[in-house]
Amino acid sequence: MRTSDTVGDDNTNASTEVRHSDLSVFSDTEGTVRPIQTTDDWAARRKQIIAGAELAMGPMPTFENLPDFAPKPNEDVRLGDVRRITMTIAVDGTDRLPLDLYLPSSVADDFDLTRMQKSIGSSKLPAVIALHPTGAAGKRIVAGEGGRPGRQYAIELAQRGYVVVAPDYPSFGQYNQYDFAADAYVSGTMKGIFNHRRCIDFVSKLSFVDPERIGAIGHSLGGHNAIFLGVFDERVKVIVSSCGWCPFHDYYGGDIKGWTSDRYMPKLRDDYDLNPDKVPFDFYELVAALAPRTFVSVSPIHDSNFDVNGVRKAIPVAGTIYSLFKARDELVLLTPDCEHDFPTEMRQEAYRVIDRVLQHTPNDSKTQGAK
Repeated sequence: MRTSDTVGDDNTNASTEVRHSDLSVFSDTEGTVRPIQTTDDWAARRKQIIAGAELAMGPMPTFENLPDFAPKPNEDVRLGDVRRITMTIAVDGTDRLPLDLYLPSSVADDFDLTRMQKSIGSSKLPAVIALHPTGAAGKRIVAGEGGRPGRQYAIELAQRGYVVVAPDYPSFGQYNQYDFAADAYVSGTMKGIFNHRRCIDFVSKLSFVDPERIGAIGHSLGGHNAIFLGVFDERVKVIVSSCGWCPFHDYYGGDIKGWTSDRYMPKLRDDYDLNPDKVPFDFYELVAALAPRTFVSVSPIHDSNFDVNGVRKAIPVAGTIYSLFKARDELVLLTPDCEHDFPTEMRQEAYRVIDRVLQHTPNDSKTQGAK
């Protein structure tokens, strides 16, 4: 897709490539670059953004003819009022995903895993997919078991009354022996997106979950994975990303090799020469692709991984698309005075936004969160 430096005239001849930071134009079905003036125009550009992401991540696998989840539990414990069931589920024909299912007090006593669709009460609960940061403990980090404070959002949300699914990301936790070279995915990133979409499929089948009220939250690795999930799955109504992103040119001054391990996107190295100018997508576009759904970015001013200055550049750009949907207030930037962290006051603010969007009244005694 190409465009000119001037985009106000529909008939302007293309002369320069569209920049990922320019969300004012799209390419129509005939390849003509036109200004984005309507949400239909944006829908066309959004498809182009996803196509660009798939060039780097690999194609999204088909969701046809997938196996039953066939959950296999291996641990069932009580954490105060919350019940946590550790299990694996079949995500495709060859792989089983380890995850923790957190059940709030309202359904903890009545749930029987062998009868997932058994009715429990008359009201349905919202659910959140809780994606963990980098660390050997994997999914247990979001239970507060990773050795660092501020990452226990899975248990806190379950205490608040949410059904929570916390999967391991490939190479961490019970997934630590995952073999990227042997799978059918172009990137670990796409494998993660596919797994996390299957988590939505799984939790949506629970009779006491409202499939129209699903959110995603994550810190660091989990922060960008929450964005990726939200981009590729519009069932996610609210996305919270803590320390999860900035434009590629602002990531360590444009040194993007950190994005190219097997668990991420090796094509950024192999096909795009570690050059941010060549990468076929950027976070300006991904954040805008979440519109008009609610997005909360927690971007600390001293985060050495993801430069807050890059985030501050990108948010107004994505905001033009949110404004197109008359939803600018649903794009929320929080910039705490800390390093690469997810402090208590930021988690609590994020939870309040999740409550509002998913129309949930939290359990009264569980709204403060651990320090």
